This record gives sequence, C-alpha cells and structure tokens, in this order.
Amino acid sequence: MRGASVLFSILSPDPDWEDDFNHWYENHQIPVRLGCEGFVSAQRYRDPDRPVYLGLFEIDTLDRLESEAYQKIRSQPNAQSAWMLSNTLEYERYTANEISTALADGITEEAAMEASILRAIFFSVPDEREADFNRWYDEEHIPAILRTPGWHMVRRFLVEDFDPSPWSHMTLQYVADEDARHSTQRDDARDSDTYRSLSEEPWFRPSMSLYDRFGDRTFSVKK
Repeated sequence: MRGASVLFSILSPDPDWEDDFNHWYENHQIPVRLGCEGFVSAQRYRDPDRPVYLGLFEIDTLDRLESEAYQKIRSQPNAQSAWMLSNTLEYERYTANEISTALADGITEEAAMEASILRAIFFSVPDEREADFNRWYDEEHIPAILRTPGWHMVRRFLVEDFDPSPWSHMTLQYVADEDARHSTQRDDARDSDTYRSLSEEPWFRPSMSLYDRFGDRTFSVKK
C-alpha cells in the first residue's frame, strides 16, 4: 500500500466546475498515473473549508517519474487535462522520499493509511540544523504525538522537487477523526525545551495544512 516515495499534488478547481473536476480526476488523472510502472496507489483528500484537493500518489521510487510513460503524460496531456490544469486556482507539486515511518501502539499500517484526516507539515531546514531538527522530531516529537489517542501514524520525507515553495522536509500525520485532532493531549508534543529553543530560530516556521479523506484509495493494476 505504501511506497518509498510520494507525489504530493495540490489542485483547486473553481466551485462552478468542481464536479467536472472530480469526475476528471477520478476517471482520468488517477488511472493514467496508476498505469505507469512503479505507481502503487493514490488517495485523494480535500481541504475541509474550501475546494482545494490533494492527490497523494505512492510510488516505489522517484526514478519512475523520469520514465518515458510518465513524461509523456506530463508533456502531452489530453485536451480536458490541459484545460483543468491551466485553469486551476491553486497548484502545488512536491516529490519526496520517505525517511521514516512510525505507528502508534496497536495500529497497523493498513489501518493508519485509511485515517479520516491527514495533516501535512512542511519545513525548510538549514543544513547545519538538520541533525538537531531530526533528533528532536524523531526522539521527542513523534513519540509524543503518537501517545495521543487517535493519532495513528507519522511519516517523514525529504523533499526532492518542489513547486512553488522550497521546502526541504515534509511530514504526514494520519489522524483517526475530529475528536483525536482536537485532543489537548497532543499539546505535549510541543512541551519540551528543545521545541521551545528551535521555535525561536527564524527558519522554524512550518507550513501546516489539514485535509479530509476524499473517496477510497485506488490501487495500481500493474503486475
């Protein structure tokens, strides 16, 4: 179900043609990509407050994005795809390699991947601060997050390609439901001297977005 890499793609249709957009995405955008070698699965998400959609594609390696088949899809979209992509109100695209995955006690990866809520967090970490950042995130922050009931999985990534923002690190947090998301116990993840020290540094300004799961996961039919 999970790939070693992901393609993280944001598109935002005008509400006037949102239904057409969703029909196109489900019946063209996802199937043609999952027809490429190395694409494992796709899951869609939607911003709870506005028509901003995330397509999260699991891939076995980012090298697949250099394949002739995938490059043809990107460079030669059909007429409908070209129109949708040129008229979207927002566009973001990031490719990233997974560096770690952590699960809450008693939660399987399969169950975590089906969580109702996805929280995406991006950082731009200076090279000289990466070791301290990783130490804090892996040794303090993630364990504290996963002690919160309903917070099922945390995946960390190194961003390889970005458009438009030059983020270096991405985290995906898989949350069971709204009750879990609003739990005050999660505040413990920020209750440490290391967090307070890092938060005073000018680069420590993460971008955070929240998405509701939209539809079912689609799997590749490639053998």
